[in-house]
Amino acid sequence: MPLDVIVSPPTGPTAEESVPAPQSDEPAVEQPEKPGAMEVKDIIGPLGARMGQGLERLETTGDPQVPTEDEVRERQQAEADPEVPLNVPDLGTPAKVAEGSSFAGGSESADSAVFSASSRINGVTASVTLAATWMPAGIQGLDVSSHQGNVDWSRAWSQGGRFAYVKATEGTYYKNPYYGQQYNGSKNAGMMRGAYHFAIPSPGSAAQEANYFVNNGGGWTADGSTLPPLLDIEYNPYQQLGDTCYDMSAGEMVTWIKIFSDTVKARTGRVPMIYTTTDWWRTCTGNSSAFGNHPLHLARYSTAGPGAMPAGWSTYTVWQYSSTGPFVGDSNVFNGSAAALNAFARNILVPAAAAAIDTKAKANPGLGAQTSNITCGIRDGGCYQNFQRGAILWSGATGAQVSPNGAIRNAYQRSGFESGGLGYPTGDQVCGIKDNGCYQNFQGGAILWSAVTGARLSPQGAIREAYKKQGFEAGTLGYPTSDQVCGLKDNGCYQNFQGGAILWSAATGAQVSPSGPIRAAYQKHRFENGGLGFPTSDQVCGIKDSGCYQNFQGGAITWTKTTGAHATGGEIRRQWQSAGFETGVLGYPTGDEVCGIKDNGCYQNFQGGAILWSAPTGAQVSPSGPIRAAYQKHGFENGGLGFPISGQICGIRDNGCYQNFQGGAITWTKSVGAHPTGGEIRRKWQSTGFEKGVLGYPIIDETCTVGRCTQAYQGGRIDWTPSRGAVVVRN
Repeated sequence: MPLDVIVSPPTGPTAEESVPAPQSDEPAVEQPEKPGAMEVKDIIGPLGARMGQGLERLETTGDPQVPTEDEVRERQQAEADPEVPLNVPDLGTPAKVAEGSSFAGGSESADSAVFSASSRINGVTASVTLAATWMPAGIQGLDVSSHQGNVDWSRAWSQGGRFAYVKATEGTYYKNPYYGQQYNGSKNAGMMRGAYHFAIPSPGSAAQEANYFVNNGGGWTADGSTLPPLLDIEYNPYQQLGDTCYDMSAGEMVTWIKIFSDTVKARTGRVPMIYTTTDWWRTCTGNSSAFGNHPLHLARYSTAGPGAMPAGWSTYTVWQYSSTGPFVGDSNVFNGSAAALNAFARNILVPAAAAAIDTKAKANPGLGAQTSNITCGIRDGGCYQNFQRGAILWSGATGAQVSPNGAIRNAYQRSGFESGGLGYPTGDQVCGIKDNGCYQNFQGGAILWSAVTGARLSPQGAIREAYKKQGFEAGTLGYPTSDQVCGLKDNGCYQNFQGGAILWSAATGAQVSPSGPIRAAYQKHRFENGGLGFPTSDQVCGIKDSGCYQNFQGGAITWTKTTGAHATGGEIRRQWQSAGFETGVLGYPTGDEVCGIKDNGCYQNFQGGAILWSAPTGAQVSPSGPIRAAYQKHGFENGGLGFPISGQICGIRDNGCYQNFQGGAITWTKSVGAHPTGGEIRRKWQSTGFEKGVLGYPIIDETCTVGRCTQAYQGGRIDWTPSRGAVVVRN
């Protein structure tokens, strides 16, 4: 075994590491004791792990950590009698290209018979027959490692291989001894090639592994021959190093991948392509969608296709479809044309985007001819291409979607295209909805259009959720008539619609204010800037007399066909609530609250009376009836009685009632009617026991002449003069 296969883990950056590696911000987590460097050497053996090893084990042994019989024999052979790596220099100009061979195909057809890969072991040539011959359509490629030894690249080229990935490193302790023969040999045969790193994650190791990879073959240059660095992140092949997720939580794994990616990008200028399986990704990252701007190398061994994508990707860049042929190592196919692969190598476009945009353009001939090349490197690693009548935008998360010229695209442009709050389209434009309108959905919401309202943004958030709850344009709100407007009171927002508005604040959430008398009353009270503030509920109907109401921070507005819409709030509303709201004796308000009366008081009229308020007396109910009629006769609060200081109280003698006021009281019985009492005469009546005493109830109002006042009662009268004061005269 070559001496440089196993090295001790580095204690710090080497002199080659000119770009500092990002460090994890995660706190140190105590981990079970891991094997040391010499123990790791014994664990991994002379060959190390290889791409797709876990998936192959799953299909063979049922456990990604249990080696296959072939692996065991292969390791035993490598330990007993290792092959000597060939020294193959980089010739600079690929031989096949120099000979004029076509990049897109070889001398033999892709579906030709099985072929043999030659491997020299101790000077003897061994023939390994590859089992599978099926190839999916597309640009073919392969990936190799020390498990393949010295590769016959001319044979691989002749079978149609046009790109290769070569294992460079593993963890921070292993370098592929065949790297030079494989990396330079594939290029010299005419292939594009790139290097991959088999990750052995543990908390805090991401930057070290990334630097180790870049320092030992994992670089990239835009020479058209070098593919981007590749991170092989898959099932842990070593039971001694933890479970299939390396004993890391999903959050720790996502952080590890991000730090590795950030470090590689800082060193090379490119994010790495990520190799994985959908199953491992879902299990070990929690199906993270955080890496959709990275190219995806997906492994699935099936003639039925690559299967479901991990979260964050709508398609793959490279599909590893077999580990048993037709190529030596693992067999792969690129998702795109030869031109797209060339552009991918140079980092001038994302190959998955090129394929998706091309497919979308063919399905939408109405876009007309291309007016630009595909441009990549926009938000989230996305791409776009302009056409005569619109554009197609692509991102890893959304796929390729058409943005046709017209009102919706103009509104999208005003919002900042994909760089704005809407992000990328998530679907094509759909027309033929209500009133022959159209809409298009985006990552951050939607744009809706009708001939009457024009194109309006419906951004993702609480207001849109409330709009959805109402049935979007098919509901009572109809189409938006404005974009969402924020920055009003309490940093709130609103959006107007054909059928009303939706208002939002952090305190109240999003509430619908539908067109109609309640909204008109709300407008009269200056919307959220008035005393009512923001709505705290939607409009509720079906209460007494088919009425409706809507609650607000500062009260409510209630409506019936008979009374109209009126706001209630403050002390008067609380008193109305204690009286049973619209189901109580007062019924619905018949007018708004009126303030500025005597003593800066306020009142509000209701079907069944009124509520009056002043600072000294609070809010008191003045119900319709004879007592209120008497109160009105005496000038309400402006008369001698002033404001009520109590509600109306009934059930006294002879089923009578009374109500106290600042200047006296009004008492009533059916037999004598309602009459006020006040001043010295009332105090004298009080001394006789009010209606329970010998005088009983007053039967007339108090009358006064010059120097004399009198009031008659059931049992007599009370006279008052300045000289004698109040005197009782019994019948």
